[in-house]
Amino acid sequence: MKTAPRTILITGASTGIGYGAARQFAQRGYTVFAGVRNPTDADRLSAELGPNVVPVLLDVTDDVSVHAVAQQLTERLAGMGLGGLINNAGIAIGGPLQEQPLDVVQQHFDVNVLGVLRVTQAFLPLLGARANHPVAPGRIQMISSVNGQVAIPFMGAYVGSKHALEGLSHSLRRELRLFGVSVVIVGPGAVKTPIWGKGTNIERYRNSLYFPAMQWFAKQVKQSEENGLSIDYLGERLVQIH
Repeated sequence: MKTAPRTILITGASTGIGYGAARQFAQRGYTVFAGVRNPTDADRLSAELGPNVVPVLLDVTDDVSVHAVAQQLTERLAGMGLGGLINNAGIAIGGPLQEQPLDVVQQHFDVNVLGVLRVTQAFLPLLGARANHPVAPGRIQMISSVNGQVAIPFMGAYVGSKHALEGLSHSLRRELRLFGVSVVIVGPGAVKTPIWGKGTNIERYRNSLYFPAMQWFAKQVKQSEENGLSIDYLGERLVQIH
């Protein structure tokens, strides 16, 4: 029986869930290709996570960047394929939908949906969506959110993008059955990750009628983050799912 290689690509690995996953897979002997956007983060990950983590400069919104990394991994893996892909890169920027600039809304879909599809398309041949794949097909984990199922206020762009991601993932899973490549949606609740701190800066809405409600909401988000799952616990769960 063919076995999948112990290699995995994780997008958005500089902090948060992606960082925790990279650490947990590396500790178990996987070669982890850790997607980051700048050389400083690449150097930091190499220093902190050891030789099993191979940082790659990857911007999921940029075709040239994504295809360059796909070519890099194709050459490095020498025809043996990729064991897994964790589509983790994402953004979450709060704001009332009535007032949130459309370019910010579009950014959510560019990163959280189209970025995921761009990366997935580029790496599917390495994962086994091709004829005569030499090893067992790989597995794709889509990092969604509980908000891919349940809507909350003031995060409408994020919620909409995660609903879209889940719909896309369900269709993709059915299509990739032809090759044996599996697709798993992972929808965590609250996690101790900086994505929420970055996304709940509400000062730009200080003069909005929504501002008092947004202040209350930001406090709830902060409390949820403080009491959320650790990134290492979630990383362990992603290893188990793989």
